[in-house]
Amino acid sequence: MEETLLLKDLNCPNCAAKIEDRIRKMDVVETANFTIATHQLKLTGSWEDREALKRDIQDICDAIEEGVTVADYERKSKAAMDDHDHDHGSDAVTIAVIVAGLLFMAYEGLTTVVPSIGLPESIETPIYYIAYILLAFPVLRIAGRNILKGQVFDENFLMSIATLGAIAIDALPEAVGVILFYRIGEFFEEKATDRSRTEIMNAVDMRPQEVRVVDTCCGGEIVVMAPEKVEVGSTIEVRPGDLIPLDGTVLEGETRVNTAPVTGEPVPVRAVPGTQLMSGCINESGRITMRVDKVLEESMVTKILDAVENAASSKPKIDRFITRFARVYTPIVVFLALAVAIIPSLITGEWNKWIYTALTFLVISCPCALVLSVPLAFFSGIGNASKHGILLKGGRVIEALANVKAVALDKTGTITSGEFKVHSVETVGSHVSSSQLLSMAAAIEAVSTHPIATSIVSEAKVQGITVEASDFVQELAGEGMVGMTDGQQVLVGNRRLMERYAVQGYPTEAAEYGTEVLVAEGNTYLGRIIIADEARPDSAEAIADLNSQDIKTVMLTGDAEASANYIAKETGVSAVRAQLLPQDKLSVVQEIRSEYGPTMFVGDGINDAPVLAGADVGGAMGSGADAAIEAADVVFMRPSLTAIAHILDLSKATLRVAWQNVVFAIAVKILIMALGLMGYASMWWAVFGDTGVSILCILNSIRILRR
Repeated sequence: MEETLLLKDLNCPNCAAKIEDRIRKMDVVETANFTIATHQLKLTGSWEDREALKRDIQDICDAIEEGVTVADYERKSKAAMDDHDHDHGSDAVTIAVIVAGLLFMAYEGLTTVVPSIGLPESIETPIYYIAYILLAFPVLRIAGRNILKGQVFDENFLMSIATLGAIAIDALPEAVGVILFYRIGEFFEEKATDRSRTEIMNAVDMRPQEVRVVDTCCGGEIVVMAPEKVEVGSTIEVRPGDLIPLDGTVLEGETRVNTAPVTGEPVPVRAVPGTQLMSGCINESGRITMRVDKVLEESMVTKILDAVENAASSKPKIDRFITRFARVYTPIVVFLALAVAIIPSLITGEWNKWIYTALTFLVISCPCALVLSVPLAFFSGIGNASKHGILLKGGRVIEALANVKAVALDKTGTITSGEFKVHSVETVGSHVSSSQLLSMAAAIEAVSTHPIATSIVSEAKVQGITVEASDFVQELAGEGMVGMTDGQQVLVGNRRLMERYAVQGYPTEAAEYGTEVLVAEGNTYLGRIIIADEARPDSAEAIADLNSQDIKTVMLTGDAEASANYIAKETGVSAVRAQLLPQDKLSVVQEIRSEYGPTMFVGDGINDAPVLAGADVGGAMGSGADAAIEAADVVFMRPSLTAIAHILDLSKATLRVAWQNVVFAIAVKILIMALGLMGYASMWWAVFGDTGVSILCILNSIRILRR
């Protein structure tokens, strides 16, 4: 049984990890995965009463983090998502308290510079206490409540002990200053997190806010409706500049469609009646009407959003490591603070000095900067990939991509376009011209639906040749076709067909590239047609990008060695494995992994499912079909190899930023603790090491989205 719930207003990553751990230990729950970036809690298990499950989870949330609400997951409309869920009244109170605190600190600064303007101590001290109570009351209240529930090592408890300890050693002004800057940092940290989350979701959420439905019952009147209310079969209007709101088929009009928001393809495509369009694309030039083929929940814009949300819930190894690290980090630092307060004081007798240093340790012991920055970095990477038409299956895939040393590429449909075309027509002597040879072959092949036959007939029509199907055509499996044209027997096929009919004079050497179709009249060889699947225009550039990243590129194909080498030479592929049967590809990928290291396989995502599953990372080239999305770890919505180089580079950058955040946060905390021991760092420094570093890590993470 699976369930998705929302844990609203759960913004503390440390508390989120505790809640997730407690939920995971419930008897009826098998797996629990909370994503702080989307507030979604995904569960699997065997509960019978869903409402009882929600109540139990709510009790866990109440015991750990005040104000968290367990709600049913219901995807909001785009318009609703644009509205913030925050309590603006609560924000106003927080801002007012902070402003009052800043005014108080301004007074403190002035009296330090000009002592003569200060108030008498009998007045000043009560003001300090009033300021402290106003600023610290929410923190003290939550800390006290959590202590009663057995939740000790959280940021509220640590800040309460630190500031109350400062008051106890006659550092009242500093206690006020520390709690003030903690509240300011906490406020801006929450805002920065929400802003980052919103920016990432807006980048990948292409759902429409409204749809213009043509009311066929009222003379074609336009009715503006919410997208989730539009049914399959409805007729909708899409004006120039509008987003294609739902998947459908063009009924009337002609236009150019920008597919870049979905596929990353920068060149607009032509759309005419009968053209199928994906939602999320942009209508650039003409007014069109469309028949809706899929409701909003089944359209491409929702599939992309689902893929991104599911990817965000798949946590990478670094995230799991940091979560485990945070569980032991805080208790260790707290006990270290206790040791710093007692041991040096017993030796030196300077209790105030060492207690103050210990309080600095308490402030710095909160692991929020560590726990929050990593998932946001990976979520930004997933969002960036989605903007470029690349869907990822999770943070673990980003880690695997960052370590890839070789890319195995299926030839047909990946390096090449997958569409057979006539590459050249070769004739022998003066028996026939190239156009006559093409006409004879097309007449025989016209009755076949084989891709090679279709390509010959299509080329004949392109050259203006009228194709009339021959009579008495016979197909010989694995050899070719035989038919009658103008009373003469015409053979169109491979060498085995020529041998069967004792044809003389056909070349002993196979064509350097492509598939050859030999043509004979009677037993006289006339020439051959070379059918080729040509490399994509951007394949050479993409392979060069991969080579520049020191990625080994290997092409896998069932074609003959000569044809494979021709494409490899044309595109710059490092190595070739030719004449492979479908079942051979998996073992070849395993050989490549043994030779070069972690390997990514890129194929069509449907026929190559075993290889996609067997590679370290499986990538599917295609248009985002359901089968491709299911089969692969990475789905390239636009069939372009340049996306492979981009996602490998992006994954390395994402992992690099995540580690930057971790190293920076830990380094700052260790530095401040060391400076505190030497008597240089104050509690104010410690506040920066907690909330200030969190904000910097959040801003560093969001850079990936704009990469």
